[in-house]
Amino acid sequence: MRPIPVNPVYRRVLAVLATLVVGLVGAIAIGGLAVYYYLAPTLPEVAQLRDIRLQVPLRVYSRDGRLLAQIGEQRRIPVRFEDIPKHVVDAFIAAEDDRFFTHGGIDTPGLLRAVIVTAATHEARQGGSTITMQLARNMFLTPEKQLRRKLREIFLALRIEHEFTKNEILTLYLNKIFLGQRAYGVGAAAEVYYGKDLRDLTLAEIATIAALPKAPSTLNPITNPDRARQRRSYVLRRMLEKGYIRKAEHDEADAAPIETTEHGPQVEVDAPYVAEMVREQLAPVYGEDLYSAGYKVVTTIDSRLQRSADWSLRATLLEYDRRHGYRGAVAHAQNLPADARQAAQMLENFPFTGGLVPAIVTAASGKTATALGRDGRTFTLPWDTGLAWARHNGVGKQASDVVAPGDVVYVLPAANGSALLAQVPQVQGAFVSLDPRDGGISSLVGGFDFYTSKFNRVVQARRQPGSSFKPFIYSGALERGYTPATMILDAPIVMEGSGLESLWRPENDARHFYGPTRLRIALAASRNLVSLRLLRAIGVDYAVDYATRFGFQSTELPHNLTMALGTAQLTPLQMAGGYAVFANGGFRVTPYLIDRVEDGDGKVLMAADPAIACLECSVPIEPPLPQDPAVQAQATPDADAPEAPAGSPASAPALANPVRPPAHPAPRVISAANAYLMTDLMRDVIRRGTARRALALKRDDIAGKTGTTNEHRDTWFSGFNADIVATAWVGFDQERSLGAGEEGGHTALPMWVYFMGEALAGRPEHRLPQPEGIVSARISPVNGELAKANDPDAVFELFLAGRLPGAGAVAGDGAGVGAAKPGNAEEPIF
Repeated sequence: MRPIPVNPVYRRVLAVLATLVVGLVGAIAIGGLAVYYYLAPTLPEVAQLRDIRLQVPLRVYSRDGRLLAQIGEQRRIPVRFEDIPKHVVDAFIAAEDDRFFTHGGIDTPGLLRAVIVTAATHEARQGGSTITMQLARNMFLTPEKQLRRKLREIFLALRIEHEFTKNEILTLYLNKIFLGQRAYGVGAAAEVYYGKDLRDLTLAEIATIAALPKAPSTLNPITNPDRARQRRSYVLRRMLEKGYIRKAEHDEADAAPIETTEHGPQVEVDAPYVAEMVREQLAPVYGEDLYSAGYKVVTTIDSRLQRSADWSLRATLLEYDRRHGYRGAVAHAQNLPADARQAAQMLENFPFTGGLVPAIVTAASGKTATALGRDGRTFTLPWDTGLAWARHNGVGKQASDVVAPGDVVYVLPAANGSALLAQVPQVQGAFVSLDPRDGGISSLVGGFDFYTSKFNRVVQARRQPGSSFKPFIYSGALERGYTPATMILDAPIVMEGSGLESLWRPENDARHFYGPTRLRIALAASRNLVSLRLLRAIGVDYAVDYATRFGFQSTELPHNLTMALGTAQLTPLQMAGGYAVFANGGFRVTPYLIDRVEDGDGKVLMAADPAIACLECSVPIEPPLPQDPAVQAQATPDADAPEAPAGSPASAPALANPVRPPAHPAPRVISAANAYLMTDLMRDVIRRGTARRALALKRDDIAGKTGTTNEHRDTWFSGFNADIVATAWVGFDQERSLGAGEEGGHTALPMWVYFMGEALAGRPEHRLPQPEGIVSARISPVNGELAKANDPDAVFELFLAGRLPGAGAVAGDGAGVGAAKPGNAEEPIF
């Protein structure tokens, strides 16, 4: 076949055009390279791309792995690619970059289309950005629409495509993208908008989230549900067009309502006071990185005990509040809400607090009232359980005698849609529990509601512990030769001295006087005058020094006789730490909260190394207890009793086969015998003293001491068994009387009982074994002397070895065992 002749003119034209095209392409390539080399110094290095760090908030966990808090400005829950549901991937690909898996980082048709639209309209309406380009912008660039930034975005996208696989790019994008409401990444968005894990989202919910990258604010389903629905329909239509979903799935999801409200982090245990303590301790160490570097903090908190502590404190304060009468509605609405949504709007200025729900009373007739809560629920308030307590002076038999339609009140939700009328307590409380073996804090609640008052009363409120301080003085008295059988005079006394500003006439709480009283009975019944005479006899300076063994500072303690009544200014955590010495057999442990800190990759950055009490170890007392010559002279050893260990009854017993101590042993500060004897004395506080309410626990391994200060301003209970020690406090932040009859055994003890009922449920009784250095003897309950063989009223009493009673006497008037008066002791005036 003969070739078709080509006109030479055409040939020259084609040659010129080819030359121009090649030249243009070359010029573009050279220009591109020039621009690249010009911008290259401003682009991040490949190694930096590999070291991408997501801004993940601080997460605080209990020891058993429950989330307590998430702290940080950005909400982010990183997810791995294999954990991302397929529909999530499909939705974002369909909405943002349907050629993602085929392009090399730049979608050339999309980019040219954006250039043409921009040239035609003189507005940057379309960015032409691929998912890779969006990732580059979000990680390293600013969002302004300028040519220089766009070129950097393109080059950076090419680098990312070269360095990462498609799955890695998509994973980074889905974890990095901002989706409104402080949510970064799809994991956080699922939690924020729906309170769900990512894998639990419906197709409609996935499409709603996938609609957000275009405009997180204007397409927000919480604030703009109509716009969100429109964009969701677009995402679903694109998924259908790409074959990712079937028509029936599309129609069902498109018809679903936009139902979403903002949800907080999926906190498993409510412990905001704990979280704030963690933040305060770590902020000076890690600075601003603490809130964004993905640190994980594991605390010593036990989630089960924390829930119990929180409930116990709130229940106790609400019970106190009910005892002191109803203060009335917090507000009154002129018009009743038409539905739950309107009720929520009317109540938006009334916060949820301490488990209480603000509500508007909608009806009150007969024996029942109804109310609409801010949370959308309808509550029924029955008369007997929900309203009757609020009658004024006991007058009233109908619901309308207590509440009226339109009243804004607080209710405590109960079962089956019912609720109790309540009110936010004005009184406050604190509760803390420790593991006495190492001081680990197992639960901590600093007040009724953290979001109402962030003041943490466990560690920040310094209050007088009242009689709950007496065990530390009694323990010191045992080392000075006193015994549980020692008789001390309980009688009126007037005192003066350099440590007091004027004459002082202390009294017992009941203003009764009981004459000569055994120390065991005096502690159980909390006899103030016995404690004063005891402190006067052993000496204030000695008692202050001895109390420092329990972790108290000398500067925190009053250096006068008021210390016997607990006038020191101490925190609940300090009191719990002091009682831990009795609970663990004589060792001082330091309370601590943070078990370990891990970085985002799970590397341990910080780990606790607490001192551990080792009862089986041969650990000497540090520092050695001073010896009182009067004690040595007056002690009457029992011929049938074992001799006390060498040096002092307070010395640690020598073990035939000593146990190797732990790597970090806790110092022994009192003898095991002293701790055992004090525990036995405090068991009597529960068995027959001021804490008899704790008998409801039906356990024989618990011990403790109540405390009440002047004018009933502070009420306490600290108690323990061998596994746990806990302190409860109730009082007003602005100190004032709690009211007549409000004492430690009535006001604070219930909190401890509620908690211990849960903490010890199903656990066997656990008391420390009786150590060497303890002997038992029969005494007369009348005079504390060793009983005669035929005394029918004799009772058994425990003593430190070598300290059995001699001749009977009443201490406090200058006679009796240990009655030698230090030179600075104040003299009684009768």
